[in-house]
Amino acid sequence: MPKKHGAKATSAAAIGNAVRVKPGFVLSDVDPRSTPGYAGSKKDSVGAMDASRAEIDDLQERLYAGGRDGDGPSVLLVLQGMDTAGKGGILRHVVGAVDPQGVSIHAFKVPTKEEREHPFLWRIRKQLPPPGNIGVFDRSHYEDVLVVRVHDLVPPKVWRRRYAEINSFEESCNDKGIHLVKVMLHISPQEQRARLAERLDRPDKYWKFNPGDIDEREHWGDYQEAYQAVLDKTSTDENPWHVVPADHKWYARLAVHQLLLDKLRELHAPWPPADFDVAEQQERLAAT
Repeated sequence: MPKKHGAKATSAAAIGNAVRVKPGFVLSDVDPRSTPGYAGSKKDSVGAMDASRAEIDDLQERLYAGGRDGDGPSVLLVLQGMDTAGKGGILRHVVGAVDPQGVSIHAFKVPTKEEREHPFLWRIRKQLPPPGNIGVFDRSHYEDVLVVRVHDLVPPKVWRRRYAEINSFEESCNDKGIHLVKVMLHISPQEQRARLAERLDRPDKYWKFNPGDIDEREHWGDYQEAYQAVLDKTSTDENPWHVVPADHKWYARLAVHQLLLDKLRELHAPWPPADFDVAEQQERLAAT
């Protein structure tokens, strides 16, 4: 159970259902400053995450141990969001809390010349997590129906058929034992402006600033429209989207932490049995 702060105990258990995209979902109805499924404060959220770290560590080790023979399930965390939405903080505070030997992170940049010569999912398939691993996509195959759509990089008939291709691809991932957790970090334009301003105010943040981020703000409405289409067309019963309000960094981190924990609990990988005679090896060890 989460730690108590004062007289009120808080729980993050309801977050997963609260942020899950359901039929009729409207992105513009979600307040980026809200904290769906959680009534606690920033201080409470720290206690909630601390209280479950031992469990998430145990579940991740079980997952990793079970995949050592090249078989078993894996998890793929897909992170999407506008610039400054907090993907880096999620990687440090959530994914960084588990054993790094069982984690692979890939940030998809602008496709290279070689990648452009292949179907759009070619480079994605190469980065899928092996059995026992947690894979993280910092941006993903969804860039090919977001950026590509907003900036008219391919004809509409091309990106329109990609929604069905993505659904089929994700179903094939499920068939291989890859369990997806898809998260859109939903930030407001006002909060993004404040975060960009901070990067310009602080020399230690200059390296994070990209002038192109200001250019992209001019397409904010187009991106929201593109995200709504993604949520409408690719949030399925098997691979649902979760829209996490991200103006409060602490809430976004808690929410993704809980979603990852929920998925690992669902899998609840058992410890792999010994592939040797335990008693025999105990006798051999005692004799040395």
